[in-house]
Amino acid sequence: MKRLFLLLFFLNIFFAVNAQKYMTKNGFIGFFSHTPMEDIKGDNNQVAGVLDISTGDMVFQALIKSFHFDRALMEEHFNENYMESDKFPKSSFKGKITNLSSVNFSKNGTYDVTVEGDLTIHDVTNKISSKGTVEVVSGGINASSKFNIVPEDYKINIPGVVREKINKNLEVTVKMKYENLH
Repeated sequence: MKRLFLLLFFLNIFFAVNAQKYMTKNGFIGFFSHTPMEDIKGDNNQVAGVLDISTGDMVFQALIKSFHFDRALMEEHFNENYMESDKFPKSSFKGKITNLSSVNFSKNGTYDVTVEGDLTIHDVTNKISSKGTVEVVSGGINASSKFNIVPEDYKINIPGVVREKINKNLEVTVKMKYENLH
């Protein structure tokens, strides 16, 4: 009887801890560049991510070859010339919601958050901070943010020939629809 009680006690703790983690396998990351010469838009709907609501820790990972463009030639140049996706196949973010206490995960609603962490692209890691929102909904959590990056900060070389076609700052949009792990 004592063993059964201990087993039930530890299983209860295990499930309570896991109940704090939310996951997605089809999050979205997109980037956009506007210049008078050309708009460039790449979208990736296969981003994997985990959010731990007890700590505010979040992590996501995207395969570079999963970014898609309106034109096949753009996608080819993106993978071969700029991102070198065979050499640097993924990007990742590991960070934290810094104002976690302002989010009530037990009540549906939309909450403003600040996220800080390490963004790795092209095997270069930089610290970033971004405003965003967390929306608590029945059965899950939606998180979104928009911020800018500078390709050169990640050692992404853009040849002078096409430099005028690509904005110096790329707008990055992140949208995650997390589901509870159990």
